[in-house]
Amino acid sequence: MTSVSLVRDEYDAVVVGARCAGAATALLLARRGLHVLAIDRGQRGSDTLSTHALMRAGVLQLRRWGLLEAVIATGVPPVRHAVFHYADAVAEVAVKSRDGVEALYAPRRTVLDSLLVDAAVAAGADVVHGVALGGLTLDRAGRVTGILVNNDKGVRRSIAAGIVIGADGLRSAVAQLVGAAPYHVARHTSGVVYGYWSGLDLQGYHFYYRPGVSAGAIPTNDGQTCVFASMPGARFQTEIRFDIAAGYRRVIAETEPPLAARLSEATLASRLKGFAGERGFFRQSWGPGWALVGDAAYFKDPITAHGMTDALRDAELLARAVAEGSEQALADYQATRDDLSRRFHDTTDGIASFEWNLDEVQRMHRALSEEMAREVTFLGQLGAPAGAGAGEAPVGSPPAQLLAEPRPGTQPVALSGAQ
Repeated sequence: MTSVSLVRDEYDAVVVGARCAGAATALLLARRGLHVLAIDRGQRGSDTLSTHALMRAGVLQLRRWGLLEAVIATGVPPVRHAVFHYADAVAEVAVKSRDGVEALYAPRRTVLDSLLVDAAVAAGADVVHGVALGGLTLDRAGRVTGILVNNDKGVRRSIAAGIVIGADGLRSAVAQLVGAAPYHVARHTSGVVYGYWSGLDLQGYHFYYRPGVSAGAIPTNDGQTCVFASMPGARFQTEIRFDIAAGYRRVIAETEPPLAARLSEATLASRLKGFAGERGFFRQSWGPGWALVGDAAYFKDPITAHGMTDALRDAELLARAVAEGSEQALADYQATRDDLSRRFHDTTDGIASFEWNLDEVQRMHRALSEEMAREVTFLGQLGAPAGAGAGEAPVGSPPAQLLAEPRPGTQPVALSGAQ
């Protein structure tokens, strides 16, 4: 579906944002029998900032949803080992075949997000790109009852929803409009510059560390490798941002001289992209008639490359809570997310500080490995997801408490300056 003029006037759930977290949430809700609309201000298949690396939990989710084969069919190379370079010391970790996962993958977001959108549409969701949120509607009690958007002729339109889900990134407009407050904020940020290289021919994930700098190489689609350079956020602001290309090569040379030499013989297949850094946070992620998922709800520094895996995990946690249809289920969604994420977030914050020596960063990586194993164990204990022949019966009717008819007297809350 391409036109907001053609969508229904009312949905069980409206998802604002159709990237990794939003498209996955729309997919899972639609498979449960809910009428779902997802909107996104960007165009289908457009790129976005990302490290691309899926960890075991993320690959496990795609397999459980019946989408892993489609991802593999795009030609993204399998990753069967991860190599950690601590100055001149090397630690190689094999990706063991277990939990239904034989390898890891790092699809481009142009690939993964599009596949998730297509799967959501196939499940019955309406997805409209090129449409920005203009505001929310509320009833007299302050409950969110829908969204405001402009149709193709620029006329403001209201679409009613039993629940509005913000999956619109770390600067979420939905979070802004409902006043979702952060309650745990990181202390540190890392800056990052990355680009896509052809002719590098590196196998597996590679992560490089020296005091004060780090880098990584992640193989992705089209025979390309995403190579990133990370440094303290303060260094990015005072030095790197004034000459992204020179700063990028300088940090990679500081971190791993052999990698810098290999880049001199490879071809940069894209422009370099920089991210100045944002402090991680947990936000209040549900309220009357609304919820948040993905970076809108929980964000951590990208230095540990776990954001896409978080998005897929939390999409399922939220979809299950919405389908259950109680405020307690939404509260449990947030509590479970926090339990699975808090130590990972705080350890990532420690790595992003760059206030470590090589022994310390190795200990932090072992702590992250323990948390990833715990995450996989948790997901393996979930019941089969609805749809795709998974064996869990779709919900036959929308849950009454969350998906009630909007009350009379609905009031608009416009988003000032929405694009």
